[in-house]
Amino acid sequence: MNQGLIPSRYAKALIEYAAEKGEEKRLFDFMKTLAASFEAQPGLMKVMANPFVAPADKERLLMTAAGAVNDASDGVFTRFTRLLTANNRLDLSRDIALAYMKQYRRDHAIRLVTVTSAAPLEKTEEERLKKIIAGHLGGDTMEYRNSVDPDLIGGFVITIDNEKLDASVANELKQLRLKLLN
Repeated sequence: MNQGLIPSRYAKALIEYAAEKGEEKRLFDFMKTLAASFEAQPGLMKVMANPFVAPADKERLLMTAAGAVNDASDGVFTRFTRLLTANNRLDLSRDIALAYMKQYRRDHAIRLVTVTSAAPLEKTEEERLKKIIAGHLGGDTMEYRNSVDPDLIGGFVITIDNEKLDASVANELKQLRLKLLN
């Protein structure tokens, strides 16, 4: 079975279950925290795939990485981790979290916007850019992130989901170089 298909199926079932319980948004926040933990700690993926680490330890690690507490208030996430343990799918927890976030964003018209600039943007510039992007989204909600990449030399790159606008000096130089080579 396709590795992308399994996480998608778990995510779809989980989103339906969380919606029944009224915990969809809370679970989305857990999944964002969990995905960030996997990104910040690459060794976490190795631990989840390690057959010598006890499943109960992996469960506790997932709960901690997601910022969940094993009690009634986080019951949906707790049941999710137990289901993964029972089905021997803890190694797919990162992929399921990403699939859940993707599905949740799609269902709630949330667009993932990343602005990468050569230097930190001033607050006024950033607010102006956010307004322009919001106008482009046509009413969809924006989940905004920004980062700095000095390799851009100047300008910025805006990524909205899979759509990319590259207004960087590095890109202009690359385009000029390509024109000169042809």
